[in-house]
Amino acid sequence: MRTRFSCLFVALLATWSATALAADTAKPTAKTELAIDRAHTAVLVMDYQKDIVGMVPEKARSPLLDRASEAVKAARQAGLSIIYVVVRFREGYPEISQRNSRFASLKESGRFREGDPGAEVHPRLAPQPGDVVVIKRRVGAFSTTDLETVLRAHNINTLVMFGIATSGVVLSTVRWAADMDYQLVVVSDASADMDSEVHRVLMQKVFPTQATVVTTESLVKALALRETPK
Repeated sequence: MRTRFSCLFVALLATWSATALAADTAKPTAKTELAIDRAHTAVLVMDYQKDIVGMVPEKARSPLLDRASEAVKAARQAGLSIIYVVVRFREGYPEISQRNSRFASLKESGRFREGDPGAEVHPRLAPQPGDVVVIKRRVGAFSTTDLETVLRAHNINTLVMFGIATSGVVLSTVRWAADMDYQLVVVSDASADMDSEVHRVLMQKVFPTQATVVTTESLVKALALRETPK
C-alpha cells in the first residue's frame, strides 16, 4: 500500500524519504482568466513548518520553497491578507486522544509542541508584522481553530491556499471552506504530497469541482494586475 504524505505523521517518516515528491504533476486547465478581489481575499500558507518542510525530499524542497515564497511575495505586494496555519500542541499533548490514530504517536515523538523550533514557520516564509498565525490541533485549517473568526473580521470571502500535504491540510481545508461558501483558489505547484497519483487526482479531478486550481505563475500574474478583471 502506498504511503500518503499526510502532515505530521511521524511514524511514516522512514518510508517517506524513499518516495518521490509530487508538487506539480497536475497541470490545471484554466477555464477563465483568474480574477482576484484584493480587498476580500486572504492567502492561507498551511503547515509550512520547519519539521514538515524537512520531510520533503531534499531535491524537491528548494523548488517548492521558491514557489511558495514567490506566491507569498506577490500576495504581500498586492496587499492581500496573509494567514499562516500551523499545527502545535501544549506540553503533554492534552489535545490528543489515544483514539486518534493519526496523532497518538506524537505524544511519544515530542514534536510540534508549542515553543519547539521545529514547529515554527520555515524561515523562507517567515510571518511579518501584520500577518496572522492560526494554531490548529488537527489536520484541517478550520477544525479546532479561530480561522473563521479572523476571516469574518476582515470581511474575507475568497481564499487562496497551498500547503503540505495535498492529501492532508489542503484537502481538509478545501472541503470545509467550500461547505462554508468561500470562493477558493488552490495553488498546485506550491502544494506537495508524497504520493504523485494522489496529488494528481486531487488537483485534476477533485479540487476543480470546488475550487480554481492554478500554478504559482498564474497567481503571480493575476496579482500583478492593477485592477481585478471584470
